[in-house]
Amino acid sequence: MSAARFARCARMRGWPVTARARPRLGASSGVRSGAGGAGRCGRGRSRQTPGRCSMRLRTTERNLVAFVAALLATVAIAAPAADAASPSWRPVKADRWQYQLNPASSGAGTAGGITISPCGRPATGGPSCVKPTVYEIDLHGPDGRTPNAAAVQAVHGVGARAVCYVDAGTWERWRPDAAAYPASVKGADVDEWPGEKWLDVRDTAALLPIVEARVAQCARAGFDAVEFDNVDGWANSTGFPLTAAHQLRYNRSIAAVARKHGLAVGLKNDLDQVKDLVGNFDFAVNEQCGQFDECGLLKPFLDAGKPVVQIEYSDRGARTGGFCAQANAAGRSAVLKQLSLKATPWTPCR
Repeated sequence: MSAARFARCARMRGWPVTARARPRLGASSGVRSGAGGAGRCGRGRSRQTPGRCSMRLRTTERNLVAFVAALLATVAIAAPAADAASPSWRPVKADRWQYQLNPASSGAGTAGGITISPCGRPATGGPSCVKPTVYEIDLHGPDGRTPNAAAVQAVHGVGARAVCYVDAGTWERWRPDAAAYPASVKGADVDEWPGEKWLDVRDTAALLPIVEARVAQCARAGFDAVEFDNVDGWANSTGFPLTAAHQLRYNRSIAAVARKHGLAVGLKNDLDQVKDLVGNFDFAVNEQCGQFDECGLLKPFLDAGKPVVQIEYSDRGARTGGFCAQANAAGRSAVLKQLSLKATPWTPCR
């Protein structure tokens, strides 16, 4: 949830306005992923000089065929390659999610700072020990620079899947590719998060190559999917005149990039555009929809047979008794965490 959205909701409810839900990811953890879009459609071959009156008809026909072939090739290049690619795996509603963005675990049973196979008792009863089937972790490992292939390999080793967390909507000064962002795309500071700025998502020519570079890192590290965060700048004070249309164009572009690299793709928050984006994304991840009574906005994903992951935070006052029954009944995969987003506590609703 963005700071601005949290502040608005807090003021509406008379709560004190504090930091947003998304935990601070410092230099020790990576976030983001590049997204490179399909290249711009070129103008094709330059038109030939008109032939003389004596030019034979078959020559004209050959030129016409060549021109049409070049035009079709241009269109093919311009079309998002990602749309033609299908990820080899997509999450399902029955999956149980772990959400550890802070790679701070160490010792036995860990890999790349991630705890493998944590044991949790479902809040609504059932087995005394259940384990995640999907792990969402940061692109980078504990050093904040290296893709966390070690954790991905360990996750796969226990028969689970790994989702790559990528921040596609803000610039963070501690990221290894921070210098790749031109000053022109860096906007207003993100409230409560020093060193983080909103991005001008209208400038896809500048941003998509950076996003694609990160997505490519996710793919090379073996991740099965990618989830993009902070893709709701249009609803926040970014310093740019962003519109809903700008955000939709950007979000669809980065989703296409994920597909291009064979990864399933998840939408983070951006509740007001869910109905417009459900066809472009394979799953949705939301923070605190239970706390703010907004989970109903995610129904289009469930209606489309796509999973919804719900994260609530105990240090924001959430308790499993207040949201788990509703989440289970609706078919959402919900979990109670703390804002630190370490391995534990981890309390799945089912």
